[in-house]
Amino acid sequence: MNRIARPVSGTLLRRLALTSIIANVGIVVTGGAVRLTASGLGCPTWPRCTDDSYVTTPEMGVYGVIEFGNRMLTFAVGLIALATLLAVLAHRPRRRGLLPLAVAVFLGIPAQAVIGGITVLTNLNPWVVGLHFLASMAVIAAAYALWRRIGDPDGPTLPTVPTPLRTLARVTTGVSVAVLVIGTWVTGSGPHAGDHGAARNGLDPESISQVHADAVFLLIGLSVALIFAFRAVGAQRATRAAIVLVAVELGQGVIGFVQYFTHVPALLVGAHMLGSCLVLLATLSVQWSTRERRPVTPAPQAAPTDAATPVPVTA
Repeated sequence: MNRIARPVSGTLLRRLALTSIIANVGIVVTGGAVRLTASGLGCPTWPRCTDDSYVTTPEMGVYGVIEFGNRMLTFAVGLIALATLLAVLAHRPRRRGLLPLAVAVFLGIPAQAVIGGITVLTNLNPWVVGLHFLASMAVIAAAYALWRRIGDPDGPTLPTVPTPLRTLARVTTGVSVAVLVIGTWVTGSGPHAGDHGAARNGLDPESISQVHADAVFLLIGLSVALIFAFRAVGAQRATRAAIVLVAVELGQGVIGFVQYFTHVPALLVGAHMLGSCLVLLATLSVQWSTRERRPVTPAPQAAPTDAATPVPVTA
């Protein structure tokens, strides 16, 4: 029975980790919908929805329903993270390296929820709102690392590309993170405050958008360089991952430019937030492709000695 249960448990574990990634991306998109519909203060306090109620009331209208609904989705995402953590603990044989990642994802959900509560208590301060988004990105990164680690064997990690190319991949990852951070500054300077009375960060939208665009051009240039560099050393898996990254970046860039020149319509802003999650995942995929884990090699066993074997005697 145990031999049959182990592969099933491993398959279930990987599916749960993938579900966690999808759920965390989904809550980013729904959180964007809260802001884009000006429902950020639909529940004007936290952790209650009002001073007298933990749930929305009819007087709060559709804005309260949207905001409260997003809060309830946090519990669903947390339950998925808890199920994944319990599956990691129950899996046999115990996989090293999985538990810290599963704990990070699970604890990241309430941490992200607390930051969300602070955004409400600070009247949607744009800097806190940006931190709320970046916290979600960190949870997605941890969930992705868990999913990939589950699929890897437990042997030693070996590079698949030369050290300079691994360094280039790390630099690309750093620039990708910088693009996400600057993107929150752009959002904080724009018209979608999440509520009609919420303040903006005071940055000039045109200037900070140009900084964001420059960082995006740098990211695309580095990603294209990775394609040629990986191809030159025959790293096919890394090359495919870099091609996917460039394709996602170009799609995200098109959405960004269109939304800028069409005065940031809400629908395109929501698509751009989804694209940010996809860029992060594609970047992590490239980073993961620069190394691989080998299966654990069983230790060689010494040949048994046979006490009955006669010892030759020299005359």
